[in-house]
Amino acid sequence: MTGPVALRKLRGVTANATRHHILCLGGAVIDRKYRGRAAPQFATSNPVDAAQSFGGVARNVAETLARLGVSTALATLVGEGGNGTALLDHLAALNVQVDLIGRNPHRRTAEYIAVLEPEGRLLIGLAEMAIFEDLTPGWLGKLPIEKADWVFADCNLPPETLNTLLQRRRKGSFRLAVDAVSAPKAKRLPQDLSGIDLLFLNRDEAAAIADQAVPVPVQAALHIQSAGAARVVVMLGAEGCLLADQDGCTFLPAAATTCVDVTGAGDALIGGCLWQISCGAPLTEAVATGMRAAALTIASDATVRPDMSPALLGVGENLHAR
Repeated sequence: MTGPVALRKLRGVTANATRHHILCLGGAVIDRKYRGRAAPQFATSNPVDAAQSFGGVARNVAETLARLGVSTALATLVGEGGNGTALLDHLAALNVQVDLIGRNPHRRTAEYIAVLEPEGRLLIGLAEMAIFEDLTPGWLGKLPIEKADWVFADCNLPPETLNTLLQRRRKGSFRLAVDAVSAPKAKRLPQDLSGIDLLFLNRDEAAAIADQAVPVPVQAALHIQSAGAARVVVMLGAEGCLLADQDGCTFLPAAATTCVDVTGAGDALIGGCLWQISCGAPLTEAVATGMRAAALTIASDATVRPDMSPALLGVGENLHAR
């Protein structure tokens, strides 16, 4: 036990003995979606179609990676009730290692409610995520992150934990990717971003870090690079993605797709990109693969497509094997 939180052990694997290709840190959530049957009207009842699934940025990325055949682990916290158990069992069935997931009997498993317009666009999101306040530097200190090739973290982690993670990256051999999650949570990142090998943000999140009143993606990306992030991917939704690395900025336009539900699209992009980056692909090619994963996700009603695979993305599994 570590206070009220215990690390769940699976199949006899211990935290000290496990080595993972990619270790994901951050949010694991129960997603509830309510899609309006007509244009929404405020201050009154609206008919909707309801659905429930598993979500959370780090959890979604971990599932996407596992479906793409990557050895993946997730470290987070869930509550003791049925929601936490269902989330753990779902991940374990996909061969995501869950031995680093703690259970806190004093907190509820995080929940996210997405209210969608009939066309699938997000109208409002509601989050109950107090449990992630317990993802402290002390929690991080018990994780074998130096044994991972890549660590992916989302900004559901508290500011002090993110700062500690960047400090460990500067001294360690693993590589670090981070997703900003939202504009307010992007501000949790320290001003010194050195140690981040790959940073994912959307337009508003990039503007929040760059302290821009009017979002200008190129200027924001260059500012973030100057703050220490080695490579930056600014996700621009239906427009595409802006990439910034040592060679400058590159824009990749998005392909047209049918919008069924945008939930999970950014996480699919991250998962697809990390898969290819970890196999040695250049950033431009990796992001292009991630964008295909995002387009396929938008065209479905699933947060993570159950048929996500290398074949679906049209990429050979060993194309960039090291």
